[in-house]
Amino acid sequence: MEVLIEKLIIYSSVTIFIVGIILFYLYKQKRDSRIVEAKIAIAKEEGLHEPVTLHPVIDVNSCIRSGACISACPEKDIIGIKDGKATIINASHCVGHGACFHACPVQAITLYIGTEKRGVELPHVNQTFESNVPGVYIAGEMGGMGLIKNSVEQGKQAVENLTKKLDKNVEAQYDLIIVGAGPAGISASLTAKRNKLDALLLEQDSLGGTVFTFPRSKIVMTAAMELPLHGKIKLFETSKLELLNLWTDVLTRNEINMKEHSKVESITPTDKHFVVRTLKGDEFTSRKVILAIGRRGSPRKLNVPGEESTKVAYRLLEPEIVQGKNIVVVGGGDSAIESALLLADQNRVTLSYRSDVFGRLKPKNNEKIKAAISSGKINVLYNSGLTLIEDHQVKIAVKEEEKELVLENDLVYIFAGGELPTQFLEKIGIRITKKFGEAILKHEK
Repeated sequence: MEVLIEKLIIYSSVTIFIVGIILFYLYKQKRDSRIVEAKIAIAKEEGLHEPVTLHPVIDVNSCIRSGACISACPEKDIIGIKDGKATIINASHCVGHGACFHACPVQAITLYIGTEKRGVELPHVNQTFESNVPGVYIAGEMGGMGLIKNSVEQGKQAVENLTKKLDKNVEAQYDLIIVGAGPAGISASLTAKRNKLDALLLEQDSLGGTVFTFPRSKIVMTAAMELPLHGKIKLFETSKLELLNLWTDVLTRNEINMKEHSKVESITPTDKHFVVRTLKGDEFTSRKVILAIGRRGSPRKLNVPGEESTKVAYRLLEPEIVQGKNIVVVGGGDSAIESALLLADQNRVTLSYRSDVFGRLKPKNNEKIKAAISSGKINVLYNSGLTLIEDHQVKIAVKEEEKELVLENDLVYIFAGGELPTQFLEKIGIRITKKFGEAILKHEK
């Protein structure tokens, strides 16, 4: 009898313990779900719930709530678990690195470009990165994958694919001409060298492409990547200067044939090859071409009086040498915020933004700009826009005040995005389509 009672006590204790664990798990799940629900509500209120470009879409029927997608994402609060399933919180914070896509153990995530309401213009490419013009390949930011790691991977894959179709019997100076020395172009040139292709790398500005235009202290890489002929790069919290020095060293060691400050004016297909001409008057022929240029073919302008002034700039290269100035920064994206924060250390900065809330900032930038506003370090004019730029002042219209403010001013930095080089692409014959919620990276079933 005593043994039976003892067993009952043990079984009861174990049962109570197990039930306790289950109840605690259910309580925690419900609590975490409420937290995610609250975050979604805040994201919707602040305009962060809707995606801007590339973003994950989750198949809730396949999701097993492993949380691998959340752990893999280097950004904050893009994905959360609600009611036992993964869900999107701040879609506009997504930068399209695809970490969640690769981490999901049941392949429940697909990366989409655009939404039903918001379309994104992209050139037509197939799965091998070849455009509708045979022999012309597109990799990197212009193809919809702007993150450095993804651009590097696409540049490599594009060369691997075109190498299989390369006809050495075609007469041309080069096997391959790569346009754009950003991450995709650098990777493509290194892969071409590895595949023993005679390649030429052309860059309209300087090595690094879009990365070169980042403010000097900007963090430009948050994940490890594999660089052809070099190996794995693990430079987290990397500055622009560190990354550019690395690329310069790798290209120099591998004797990559590159011409900087050589803006390509036209690419003309012929029966045998491509004729590539630059604004300098240089002319080259090549069997294949890779376009690894950014989406910002040219900066978008505001078209206000005085914008042609020499005190107006569309990128910030050396913030540390700008001191004691009255500066207006126009824009509400990450580039505008980062530039305003850098300039505010040694200048008087006013930030003009057309909306009433910053809707698509990286979490760190969002925290920093809020702190700068609270401390009075940066003066922000929401719902405003430049109307006039003069030598020593600017006029800014503010909707709420229904009047124009006149501010003393020495420099104006405009970050209104860029325009897709549509004319350049269409001249080559490349089709451009607007993607409304189209899968751009999905698992093969």
